[in-house]
Amino acid sequence: MNAQAIASSSTQSKATVVFVCILAALAGLMFGLDVGVISGATQFIQAEYKVSDHTIEWIVSSMMFGAAAGALAASWLSGHLGRKRSLVLGAVLFVIGSLLSGMAWSPETLIASRVVLGIAIGIASFTAPLYLAEVAPEYIRGAMISTYQLMITIGILVAFLSDTAFSYSGAWRWMLGIIAVPGVLFLLGVLFLPDSPRWLLMRGRRQEAIDVLQRLRGDSDVVSREVADIDEQLKTPQRGWHMFLENRNFRRSVWLGVLLQLMQQFTGMNVVMYYAPRIFQVMGYDTAAQMWFTALVGLTNVLATFIAIALIDRWGRKPILYTGFAVMAAGLAVVGLMMHNGIHDQGTQIFTVAMLLMFIVGFAMSAGPLIWTLCSEIQPLKGRDFGIGCSTFTNWACNYLVGISFLSLLNGIGNANTFWLYAALNAVFIVLTFWLVPETKGVTLEQIERNLMSGKRLRDIGR
Repeated sequence: MNAQAIASSSTQSKATVVFVCILAALAGLMFGLDVGVISGATQFIQAEYKVSDHTIEWIVSSMMFGAAAGALAASWLSGHLGRKRSLVLGAVLFVIGSLLSGMAWSPETLIASRVVLGIAIGIASFTAPLYLAEVAPEYIRGAMISTYQLMITIGILVAFLSDTAFSYSGAWRWMLGIIAVPGVLFLLGVLFLPDSPRWLLMRGRRQEAIDVLQRLRGDSDVVSREVADIDEQLKTPQRGWHMFLENRNFRRSVWLGVLLQLMQQFTGMNVVMYYAPRIFQVMGYDTAAQMWFTALVGLTNVLATFIAIALIDRWGRKPILYTGFAVMAAGLAVVGLMMHNGIHDQGTQIFTVAMLLMFIVGFAMSAGPLIWTLCSEIQPLKGRDFGIGCSTFTNWACNYLVGISFLSLLNGIGNANTFWLYAALNAVFIVLTFWLVPETKGVTLEQIERNLMSGKRLRDIGR
């Protein structure tokens, strides 16, 4: 093969792998659509069914309950069905759940439909990043996994905009059902994805794995080296549960991953994602303004995510987390203060919205993407699947608790005290970051593992 043909093959393979990775990252769009779409629909659902705030909490949080179950099942599914078929299953369940949600004839059927949606999202939230990590070449792996996180925020924004368009007619069924359309398009796209070469090698389908890598890499020497690397990795079997029982140091990393996800969820971010119109109602805005400000929340979330992508490997993990938690604590504290004093005119309304948006920036630039990064970095190779599985389940379980408790907190302890509670939690998370979270910038996964297993303090395993 001459130099021109080699260059052409390399260019074609790069285009192929970018296309494949972006298509897989669209699983994040489904995730974001499902998280965002319920926010604008709740007030119309409540008006039609004449149900209590507690029932609305169940409708909102039922998706997270399903997602926790889906995340638990996803490890087994991705190992036995494969990454591609697991994504196909998630897409099929997403379409079914969306259509059933739009056709729901009672609060109970809506809750059941959202459990189905949650299972789909739980499967996708585990499988898509795993697939991306196994398919993307090293030089774009970080960018492609970051693209998945970006797709989540874009999905939330698109859902908020869709909700705003349908809010003028109060068509909540269309709000919930319309997301089946991108779900069908994602399903059709996933059918054309190649299987993960790592999974194919795990199943003994060596030639298929080589053929897939040849399409994605375009260089036989690169393919040979990658196959050899995967073969070497597969000599280290996953034995996470046994390690958890036997190895104190591994238990420390698992519990740290659990704590990190707990910290992410109890910042209060998903309170805003799920109940933004209700929050803007408390500020004194009418329905149209509530929906447009909710869309502004989604846009701010998307744009601020780029801050994290730009700074994560320059500032490091801990400085960004310190900044993010401090910004979130200050933003929510001021929102609580404004609600305590009373929001009586347009000036105080706008200022309160600005403080809420400051909180969104704080989350999107820090705890949103960085917690996922840290959870994958701190787990040793032999227990990585188990450790990440535990932290992913914790994410959805805490997400569920946040979703099912917010309106009860508003009604029980009041608007101002609810926001002060979340502000105080963010202040506590600054202290926990100092005492327990390691700085992993520029440190290899192998070095982190050696430090962990040698018994170093958790905050020192990145040194």
